[in-house]
This record gives sequence, C-alpha cells and structure tokens, in this order.
Amino acid sequence: MTESGEVVATTPRGLPAEVARRRTFAVISHPDAGKSTLTEALALHARMISEAGAIHGKAGRKSTVSDWMEMEKARGISVSSTALQFNYRAAGSDIDNVINLVDTPGHSDFSEDTYRVLTAVDAAVMLIDAAKGLEPQTLKLFQVCRHRGIPVITVINKWDRPGQAPLELLDEISERIGLTPTPLFLPVGIAGDFRGLLRRGPEGEASEYIHFTRTAGGATIAPEEYLTADQAEAREGEAWTTAAEESELLSATGQDHDQEMFLAGQTSPVIYASAMLNFGVRQLLETLVELAPAPGARADVTGKERTTGDPFSAVVFKVQAGMDTAHRDRLAFMRIVSGEFERGMVVTHAQTGRPFATKYALTVFGRERTTVDTAYPGDVVGLVNATALAPGHTLFVEKKVEYPPIPSFAPEHFATLRAQSAGKYKQFRKAIDQLDSEGVVQVLRNDARGDATPVLAAVGPMQFEVVTARMQGEFNVETQLDFLPFTLARRTDAESAPELDRQRGVEVFTRTDGAILALFSDKWRLQYIEKEHPKLTLEPLVATAD
Repeated sequence: MTESGEVVATTPRGLPAEVARRRTFAVISHPDAGKSTLTEALALHARMISEAGAIHGKAGRKSTVSDWMEMEKARGISVSSTALQFNYRAAGSDIDNVINLVDTPGHSDFSEDTYRVLTAVDAAVMLIDAAKGLEPQTLKLFQVCRHRGIPVITVINKWDRPGQAPLELLDEISERIGLTPTPLFLPVGIAGDFRGLLRRGPEGEASEYIHFTRTAGGATIAPEEYLTADQAEAREGEAWTTAAEESELLSATGQDHDQEMFLAGQTSPVIYASAMLNFGVRQLLETLVELAPAPGARADVTGKERTTGDPFSAVVFKVQAGMDTAHRDRLAFMRIVSGEFERGMVVTHAQTGRPFATKYALTVFGRERTTVDTAYPGDVVGLVNATALAPGHTLFVEKKVEYPPIPSFAPEHFATLRAQSAGKYKQFRKAIDQLDSEGVVQVLRNDARGDATPVLAAVGPMQFEVVTARMQGEFNVETQLDFLPFTLARRTDAESAPELDRQRGVEVFTRTDGAILALFSDKWRLQYIEKEHPKLTLEPLVATAD
C-alpha cells in the first residue's frame, strides 16, 4: 500500500486469487454505538490515515473523515453510507487481503439505506455498546442479516467504560436473537478497566494475553504486548484468572468457534474492544480475514446463480449526489458480483438495455476520491454522473443478467412538500426527481394533489430534514413541509384503488416505481377496512412495523 492509502496488489494475479483475498462487510448497530469511530480505527490500522478522530472532534481528536454532510458533523450521526477499501496483511501471512468496508447510517430514520447496503455485503459486524447491550435498531438490522443469510461477527464496544459483565452480554445475545455467541477473545479487566484481551484457543483454553497501552486521545494505534498465560497471571492476577475461568465455562457450554455454524448463521464470533482507544481493532481485522467469507455466487431474477468467474456484472445499491459541491455530481455505488471490471469498459444497463460507459470510476471515502482502473467481485466502485442508475439496477457485459430489485421499506411518516417561490418550480421538480432516484425518500403522487405538492414518504422524520437541507443547499430552493395524518401504508392494485379512495382516513397514491400505495390514518382504520372489504388488495411492505 502506498503512503496515500492506495490499494496495491502484491499477490499473484488472476480472477480466482483476487476473489479469494477479498472480504466485503458492513457495520450494523444502534445509534451512538461507535460505528464511525470503528471505521476510523480500521482505517488507522490499515495505515490509510495517520490519526483517528471522533465525530465531534472532542478531546483534541479530529472530526471523522467518513462523515461528510454538514448535518452529520453537526449532530454526530451518519446519514449517508461510505465505502472504504484498503489492504490488510494478517500477521504471519504473505497475502494482502483487500477489505471492502461499507459504513452505514446508524440512526433508525435511515434504516432503508442500511438495508440497501446489506444487499451488497458478504458479512456484517454487529457493534454492541457494552453498557446498553442489544438495542432496537441493532435487533432490526440483525433480522435483515438473518433473512439474507449474512454471517455476523459481534464486537462488544466501549469496554473502556463502565458496562455489563462479559457473560451477561453473551447471555443477552443468545436469549434475545437466538444466536450462539462464541468469543474468540475475552476482556481482561471489568468494563471500565480494560487492560487487554485473552485469546481463546480451539478448545477454550487461555492461549495468550494481549496487553494494550493507551495513546494520547486514542488518536494512534495502541501498542500491543504479547504474554503467555503464566506471564499474564503473574502480571494481572485475579483479572486474568477470572477471564480464564470464564473461557473454560464457555467451552463447557459449547461456545467455542465452529466455522460451518458461523457461515450458516447459527453462531457469532465475539470480540471485546474499544474503538475509541483502538483496543481490539487489529483482532477484528484478523478475524475478518480468517473467518469472513470471500465473495460468492448470486442468484438472478430467474433464480439462476451467477458465479464470480462469469462475465462482468454488478448491482447498484446506492446513489448519492452532492458529495462534491463544486461539481454537483451524482455517484452510483455498485457492488461487483462477477468478472473483472476495467475502467472505460462499456457495459449494458439491464433496466433500459442501453450501453453505459465507465470512464469515471472511483473509490470514495467521505469526500476523498481515488480513481479505480481495475476491480473484482466484492469490490465497491462509484460511477460518476450515473444519471440513469438507481438502487437495485444491474450492469453487465455479454449475456444479459438482471438481479432482483431492492425492496423499499414500509414508510411510517408522510408529508407534502412545495416550493415557497413559484419561480423556483423548475428547480424544485429537478431536485425532487434527483432525491427520489437516490432513494433519499419515496415520492408519491396522485391526480388530486398534482405535481406541485408531491407527498414524501419516509421511514423516519429525519429523512425530511435531509430533503429540505439538500433542497436549500444544492438547488437553492426554499421549501414548505406539511405533515399528513397518515401512519402506515399498504400496497394495493388498480382494481382496489377506487374503493379505497372512497374510504374515510385513506388516500391512494402511485410511487415512482409504479407501485400503488394506500395510506391509512392508523392501524384501526386499516383493520376496519380489511374486515368490511376483505376482497380489496392490501399487502404489507418490507419491514412493516405493525
């Protein structure tokens, strides 16, 4: 790897070898569990950056480079997804593994964006706050991973702060989500007194002690010292003995790592860490390299599998504009599924059948961009000015392939939006179309309301804040947002629409993708209509809360 962080291959070339050395994963968690901090820590260990930073830049630490929107910086949250690629060579290995990390929004209002990201990865890191344990957003995203068959590695973060006991957290994971935790490392020292990690052997024995030394503000890699079990006991005393006894207890209950069960989604390797102090971060990287699956085959819309060795194909999972305010460009992130990508190659857009030139291909981390000349299955590549592309679209060469579309989440919040100045209507329409195609919100229309006041549908109200902020910042359009008295939506059809439109507390719209949605004032209104009109089509959408 160069000093600038550019990925440089040092292993033998060839598609199978390139696929084998790649790991593509996402980090999922509840808000404020430390996702962006962990992303920074991983980049630090990969020597992509020289100094890590916390979101708000507290205690002398810089603001995280992966969070680029002004709203993200102000609130300390991640709104957009960030794709980060780096090389990492595990200790004792002669292979430079390529790590593709797709960071995701942590706030529940942006669940839909996280869901799209999970269609593009082969594994997930579930980040849990040591004090709070499993939280609602983590549970929801874990269920998406389980539904998609994505294996999960668990990181219990913030062990440098007071929190629950190690085994209590493991019991919570087992009881609440039915996933058997199999720690690879156990903490030495209680939560709030994090001294180091006990490495568990194949049968749960205490094989090694990794002692960490704090650095100023956790801004640089924490030095590690390796001790034998006897040396650790002499140095740490009761703290080590307690960890060793807990490791033996876990083995007695069958909580040792089994690779087949992990890949089958039945168990989860566990690492205790402090992303803020960079404790346990290298251990996570080595676990990903050793245990996470390499890219594999993916089924197309017909159910036929496309292997990584087939001709080039890719799935667009995110579209983002406004990342470069100087150029007002539009970037489509694609996950390569099969074959080798070369910048400049002409591919076919499956949804339109039209050719698409890939002259401008990039990797993106925050606002930092690097040109990509070649990429392989598992890699995430950004295509510039991809105006025709939307989440769920397929790109391919040679024989046509189309992958299943990415479902939209069930919206729970609804509002009308209009331009405050009639003279800005043209810019308003352009902005709405762009934000709609990016998947920032769902846009609904019907004849009664017209195009001047479209209805926006969102999973959470903060999505509306992103819309109004980007309207003002990118298109110079001031808008008026008015909330509507609807709380849930159901998919319906053209035959049922007229009758539904006649019902009190119901309004029918058409979404941009052609889906017909009926909005209801509350679940009791929905239940009444289902009872009185059982023949009407009313289908739940993905991730419906009720």
